[in-house]
Amino acid sequence: MPLLTPPAAAALSLPPLAVAALAGLLSWLLLKALLPVLRRRLLDQPNARSSHRVATPRGGGVSFVVVGSLLSLAFGQGMAAWIPLFCLPLAVVGMLDDRFDLPAGLRYAAQVATAALLVALAPLPLPLWLVPVVLIAVTAVINFMNFMDGLDGLVALSAMVLMATAGQWPVAGALAGFLIWNWSPARVFMGDVGSTWLGAGFAGLGLQQPTPWASISLLLVAFPLLGDAFFCVLRRLWAGQPIFQAHRLHLFQRLQRAGWPHRRVAALYGGCTVLLALAWLGGQPWVLLLLLGGALLLGVLLDLHQALPFGAEERSG
Repeated sequence: MPLLTPPAAAALSLPPLAVAALAGLLSWLLLKALLPVLRRRLLDQPNARSSHRVATPRGGGVSFVVVGSLLSLAFGQGMAAWIPLFCLPLAVVGMLDDRFDLPAGLRYAAQVATAALLVALAPLPLPLWLVPVVLIAVTAVINFMNFMDGLDGLVALSAMVLMATAGQWPVAGALAGFLIWNWSPARVFMGDVGSTWLGAGFAGLGLQQPTPWASISLLLVAFPLLGDAFFCVLRRLWAGQPIFQAHRLHLFQRLQRAGWPHRRVAALYGGCTVLLALAWLGGQPWVLLLLLGGALLLGVLLDLHQALPFGAEERSG
């Protein structure tokens, strides 16, 4: 008998799309009710490195965090139904950071603690030497998801596809309800409360896969988001730049600065994620790897011919 069983899983049963629709409606309604509070308490004022020009409330991710966690317990199955709940402490830290700008050490300690719990709950036994590597990988996914939350609808759309791919329909639906408010021009941002929780939740779902390849390949579906952040970190390290300092050097940011509207960038990343998700669901590894190579090539071409050059940040100050 499983150690943890969703208390209402046997009593509540709805088709996945119905669960997603319910989650979307509840998330939309909750965020509508919270917006006046967020405007008063968590107003994000634009600065020189912002992609928005109008003061916009952040912290809206609390809507899909709450709704996704509760409905996952109500309608989910197995350990995966508990993953959103186990990531809630990290969401609380994210909300406090949105409000009070917490020290980086405290934020990372919360990420490591969450990663350790997710690794401990993974069904596949890990060799002792591999545990630190996986812990670092989980915290990297958490931070990369946070780094990529810089344009209207970008993370929300892609994460919605990722959660649906992993079978986490309550969270996918709750993200759809949030996306209505977050699509360009965004009326609210998700904030760290949402982005770090999504990163941890997606990593946790990856760790719940039945085989190592299933875990790795699910992570590869998130290549448009995670790959952008990963290669940006490598390029900044190569250039001798401080990787934890705020910047506008991700590909998505440089595309937007080159004139691409928020919607176009978000649709590009979301569309690529959909194609990779279909390949993963189809169970054909060679198709997934082929599409992954295509996504990498597309990123290189966009970097060379469409995006603002990588070094333009320094030249423009």
